[in-house]
Amino acid sequence: MKNLFLLISILLIMSCDSNKKNKIITPYSAEDFITTIDGKTTELFTLKNKNGVLIAITNYGAKIVSAYAPDKDGVFADVILGFNSISDYQKNDASQGAVVGPFANRIGGASFEIDGEVYNFPANNGQACLHSGPDSWYRKVWDASKDDNSVVLIYEGKDGDYGFPGNKKVKVVYTLTDENELKIDYELTTDKTCHINITNHSYFNLRGEGNGNILDHVLVINANNSTPVGRGMIPTGEISDIRNTDLDFTTPHTMGERIESENQQIRLGNGYDFNYVINENENELGFAASAYEPESGRYMEVFTTEPGVQLYTGNYLNNLVGNSGNVYSRRTGFCLETQHYPDSPNKPDFPTTLVKPGEVFKSTTIYKFSVKE
Repeated sequence: MKNLFLLISILLIMSCDSNKKNKIITPYSAEDFITTIDGKTTELFTLKNKNGVLIAITNYGAKIVSAYAPDKDGVFADVILGFNSISDYQKNDASQGAVVGPFANRIGGASFEIDGEVYNFPANNGQACLHSGPDSWYRKVWDASKDDNSVVLIYEGKDGDYGFPGNKKVKVVYTLTDENELKIDYELTTDKTCHINITNHSYFNLRGEGNGNILDHVLVINANNSTPVGRGMIPTGEISDIRNTDLDFTTPHTMGERIESENQQIRLGNGYDFNYVINENENELGFAASAYEPESGRYMEVFTTEPGVQLYTGNYLNNLVGNSGNVYSRRTGFCLETQHYPDSPNKPDFPTTLVKPGEVFKSTTIYKFSVKE
């Protein structure tokens, strides 16, 4: 009988420890995300699957606030760099976790031409327009609703917003599956021809947000080529074979292994900040990249219909206080932004980004979380 009581006690302790490991307590509440901006209400939406993975999304900028994923011991941590409230998002990096558009990444000379008409945009990155300027989709309140384990966000932009032509309707659907996939579906229509390039600009740290740098993360990118950049980080228009160079991640390398090398491109970017040309994608959902953090065992795979993915190693993160109170400094987060190529409107040899009236722009990206021993 004494042995039976001992066994029951051990099982109860193990059960309690397991519950502690799987319990997620966010450092913020839904109330922290309720406010009014431009007459519209901001909210926080939470998705959770049968495995305990939790994704938090706000309709302010259609941002991913948190993604709680387990490590090899079943301990959950938030692997997205985020903030505690709408006010923090307003005063900090606006694109953090956001849906970026109408045109993500850089537009050289902050302008492009369509059918002989030149369109000019805010130059907020040297002489380039970065992520459609300082006041684009990531600072807008989207209409939002929750449908089962999806959040549906809709934004209607007006002709001339940030300089871009056409009244646009964009729909973004975030879905969390029981396979630990965060699926992002994009859809857009416009009543005037416009160049469109949409991405999500989340920063990841698979150790957990605020838990050190990302230099030991092991990266693979399914790309033999990149679009090299010149002054101002604007693509030259070439597509270059990067195999056997310090930009090559076709075989596993840590992000920090060559980040301080004398490679001219890496010097220009102050680290990695480059568009990789995904191998044999052809607008079908395929493997783009993966990241693995050995200490935690967390593993993230990226799949997309887009032809490119931008690796950014947080080279200019500037001591922002994140949602757990930890500081996000240089290289404490990385981005894998699925996209068309930067400055495509001004590079005729790049895949076209033109969307015409009557056409529907569609794109899908999946971030899948798992563990590796």
